[in-house]
Amino acid sequence: METLIYIIVFIIGALFGSFYTLATYRIPKHQDITHTHSYCPNCDHKLGFFDLFPILSYIFLGGKCRYCKQKISPRYILFEILSGAVFLTIFYLMDINIYTVTVTQICKFAFFALYITFIFLTLGIDKENIKIEKSVSVYGIIISLIYIAYLCIVEKANIYRYAIYIVFYILVLILDTISLKKFAKNRYINGLVFTLITMAIFTGELISLISVIFTTIIILLYVMSKKLKIIKNKRLKTQNKICKNIPIAFYMGVTNIITFIFVPIILNIR
Repeated sequence: METLIYIIVFIIGALFGSFYTLATYRIPKHQDITHTHSYCPNCDHKLGFFDLFPILSYIFLGGKCRYCKQKISPRYILFEILSGAVFLTIFYLMDINIYTVTVTQICKFAFFALYITFIFLTLGIDKENIKIEKSVSVYGIIISLIYIAYLCIVEKANIYRYAIYIVFYILVLILDTISLKKFAKNRYINGLVFTLITMAIFTGELISLISVIFTTIIILLYVMSKKLKIIKNKRLKTQNKICKNIPIAFYMGVTNIITFIFVPIILNIR
């Protein structure tokens, strides 16, 4: 029975992953993500029922569109597999048993499903566009406020701790409103701050701090490797463009998921 439950959870995660691929493609293009039927991005043909099975459709179609035969980006199946794996891992680590499951466990898992959605949308869009969409940040703020309300009302959490996060949200929102009109480049920085606050609310200060440290290390290594290649190829004029093309939110989202799963296991604090 447990194996069947795990399979179902993985499938649910894969379905979410299928939605993530759709959303990360459409949101930057300001397209509808809920009512418009799925279509092939190459030929615009509407996809049929059998084209939309997570993972299996990609495999059976050989990674190609059924209609135009163009190759489908592997990020589709990658998102679906990773999303299914993350859902299953968190479900397992929460030690949810179908026979003894509680309402609290269900609520916690549901909230983290919403949080995972926020992270996947953030890192997916940033990887492709070097951009943090404001609509995704707003979604993160909304689920954070609902989660805070749940923690304070149902689980009697320390309201003062979360009040600080709410103050941070308000301050960054004010800064975003004032500065964005004059300095458009601040949108990305403000988006990173929103993302970090949301991470801290859901995964805690320690996990968020470790995520930032690992992200910093990855970025430093990335910049160093790029500069070495530039120096080697004597293309000095391109050095200034290196830092402008780093998807910081992508790396921060990936490291946050990894640290959230593995650090508590290593430290035995979950």
